[in-house]
Amino acid sequence: MLLRLLLLFITVPLVELYLLLQLADFTGAGPTFLLVIITGIIGSWLAKREGLIAWQKFQVALGEGRMPSREIQDGLMIVFSAALLLTPGLLTDMVGFVMLVPVGRDLIRKFVLSRLFRGFGSVHVHTTTTFESTPLHPFDDSKTIEGRATRR
Repeated sequence: MLLRLLLLFITVPLVELYLLLQLADFTGAGPTFLLVIITGIIGSWLAKREGLIAWQKFQVALGEGRMPSREIQDGLMIVFSAALLLTPGLLTDMVGFVMLVPVGRDLIRKFVLSRLFRGFGSVHVHTTTTFESTPLHPFDDSKTIEGRATRR
């Protein structure tokens, strides 16, 4: 794993530098610098907007009493994409912009995260719910939940 990370930290900047030099050779240094600045400005605005939307959805999920797992994933992807957009480069900007739009996050969630967590297996929970007619305590409105979990 350390070797893969080291390889990634070496190859990605080299590829980014190569792409920026090729773009500068094709268009000139001025337009290349301008492109890096514009993608940074647009990326920061979009990251702020999508981050606020993800935060609102997170609060709604908590208010509804459900686990905000999708909202947490979106928030982490937005933070990661903002970090990618801070680094100058074409490849990292492209990946960063893909993760900033909801459709891109859905694609990443579908293909990348499913493959990343494939080895963990899935847990299927079978539950039966019993509701008590009167609470044990005047302020206790909890329900008794019985069940079993099996791992496949």
